[in-house]
Amino acid sequence: MVYLVATYVGIAMADTSLFSTGFGGPNHFVRLRTMILLRWLAIGGQLMAIVVGQWLYGLQLEIGLCFMAVGVSVIGNLISLFVFPQNKRLSETENFLMVLFDILQLGFLLYLTGGLHNPFALLILGPVTVSSAVMSLRSYLILGMTAVVIVSLLAKYHLLLTTQAGEVLRVPDLFVFGTWLAIVIGVMFLGLYARRVTSEMHTMSNALQATQMALAREQKLTDLGGVVAAAAHELGTPLATIKLTSAELAEELDDRPELQEDALLIRQQADRCRDILRTMGRAGKDDLHMRHAPLTTVLEEAADPHLMRGSQVIFDWPENLDAEIPTILRRPELIHGVRNLVQNAVDFSRSKVWIEARWTENTITIRIIDDGKGYPVSIIGRIGDPFVRRRRAERDLHQRPEYEGMGLGLFIAKTLLERIGAELTFANGSNPLDPESLGTEQCGAIVEVVIPRAKVEASSDQIAQIGAENPYFE
Repeated sequence: MVYLVATYVGIAMADTSLFSTGFGGPNHFVRLRTMILLRWLAIGGQLMAIVVGQWLYGLQLEIGLCFMAVGVSVIGNLISLFVFPQNKRLSETENFLMVLFDILQLGFLLYLTGGLHNPFALLILGPVTVSSAVMSLRSYLILGMTAVVIVSLLAKYHLLLTTQAGEVLRVPDLFVFGTWLAIVIGVMFLGLYARRVTSEMHTMSNALQATQMALAREQKLTDLGGVVAAAAHELGTPLATIKLTSAELAEELDDRPELQEDALLIRQQADRCRDILRTMGRAGKDDLHMRHAPLTTVLEEAADPHLMRGSQVIFDWPENLDAEIPTILRRPELIHGVRNLVQNAVDFSRSKVWIEARWTENTITIRIIDDGKGYPVSIIGRIGDPFVRRRRAERDLHQRPEYEGMGLGLFIAKTLLERIGAELTFANGSNPLDPESLGTEQCGAIVEVVIPRAKVEASSDQIAQIGAENPYFE
């Protein structure tokens, strides 16, 4: 049962990246692949403990039930391995269920091996302590109460540990009570301790991040103000000259009204340029109309840097636009995520890239398709993860030799979009092993992004706020 130590220490190490994203930040933070690997190590530790106890020390165990408990873990791992993609990241609910399964399985094994008379009963603190550091308070409380109930039942109900000679291995009742009390106190104290420390780390991290963002924003505003001031200074003299000259022309053209009207118009436009320069800095500091825009406008903005890179980018919206186009928040995660996906499609397309958008009452679906060779079949299950070891990737990426950093851009895009609740699906429009299937235009890589409208759609109050707070832009 020593396997739990390695399992939950591994989970804690895998989740250290959470400390820089805010407590309870991303909804998907543990890779299923990591959990599967650690679970295989756990299964190996379970089998070793059972075999050593049964055949080396001669303990009379319910060997069939013990192997059944291990078998459940094996079946769960196999299902997870073949049903879900390799790059799937567990949500908090999914991770909570896996940790709950570990607690229940450990409780069942302890019931078969002496209950609290088994010194490995203390390992039940592992999953509870880790859950307090990386899960919500509700999840931690449920897991903690489950652990307390299990150890309370194990104190009274369990199978006795007996040797081949019939000797019962048990500790005095006082030690059993002490073990139960130590576990209960450990569940509360260690859980709250880990949660408190983690919360402090996240609070400091968020504070530093907010400070950096504020400094960066202030620096941009300062730079913009400097540019505006320099422009106003440089343009001030020619604008004053234009205004003076147009005024003199207007006075001299009293006998020619049509030309005098043109001179007065020139003077009026010079005054307007002066007013624009004066208000440009103030208007740009809180430009609410830039916070949200129609979905099609946001997608066009995201793709704009790649429109002139050789491939034709085709926007495909619904033909019937009677239904109102969703007005969405211009969230940086959405813009930069889609931009990275478009860049990847343009890089590996032959001549065309399609950007499709469809929407329903509940979801917005964005599809980015190219006419290239598609993703290599051998790595399509890992798309969205950065390739740390490049030797295996290079062997499969001979179709795309010009792409030196395959994986990182898609990893960034996937991470950004998942932060706003999007689900990404990667596929090929054709079979790369079948040359005949490459004849159609949309035969390359396909990325489908499905986003809940509630996550990105601007509310009516936010839309109405534009005119109320920025009449300049009406």
